[in-house]
Amino acid sequence: MTHIINCLIVDDERIACEIIESYLKKIANVNIVGMCYNSIEALELINSKEVDLVFMDIHMPELSGLSLAKLVGDHTKIIFTTAYREYALNGFELKAIDYLLKPISFERFIQAINTYKERVLTVPTELAKSADNSVSNEFIYVRSERKMVRVNFNEVLYIESLSDYLKINCEDKEIITRETISNIEEMLPKCFVRIHRSFIIPLRKIDSYTHELVEIKGKELPISRNYRDSVLEQIKIPSRTNE
Repeated sequence: MTHIINCLIVDDERIACEIIESYLKKIANVNIVGMCYNSIEALELINSKEVDLVFMDIHMPELSGLSLAKLVGDHTKIIFTTAYREYALNGFELKAIDYLLKPISFERFIQAINTYKERVLTVPTELAKSADNSVSNEFIYVRSERKMVRVNFNEVLYIESLSDYLKINCEDKEIITRETISNIEEMLPKCFVRIHRSFIIPLRKIDSYTHELVEIKGKELPISRNYRDSVLEQIKIPSRTNE
């Protein structure tokens, strides 16, 4: 199935928007949902439409691109575009897909698009196969240290996102795998719940909770506002072992 990438262009310079627009029109399976010349307008559009990928300038009036990126949900990915190289580190700290330095060549632009596709649209073959072949959906295999390592669902305490990596905290070990939290979330049974952009937990492992956090084996994990209502509703419903 072909995936259409819904893109938004955000830059206070009209010509910069038009250059990115011209590049996107040369690429198949891309839909331009809009062009915004300030961050306030962009945030309203992101909240009202399905936006997969934002090409965002950093220097903008009222609200900078870096500040806007902090307000964007985990589903929407960011590629920063700027004339200032010194902001690259800040961009990657916000888990940006890429950082394009102006003037942007079409070749470099294509590389950024391909990076997005590899990280977001491609489900790793090993992970997909392990989900299909698992016995009673009790485990999956993930790649770690050049091996495929078995992860038993009933041993997982919580899963933490570390940018392009995941740390799967189990009862007797930690497994580090190069994977996104969104991809692995799709492979987990319903007894696992996303409580934060960086954390997934198994409901049956919760020792205590408040409206702001859950506690598992002495570890306090935050519940973000975006997930709070859903998480609290599911905590109150007893989870079945391997749904």
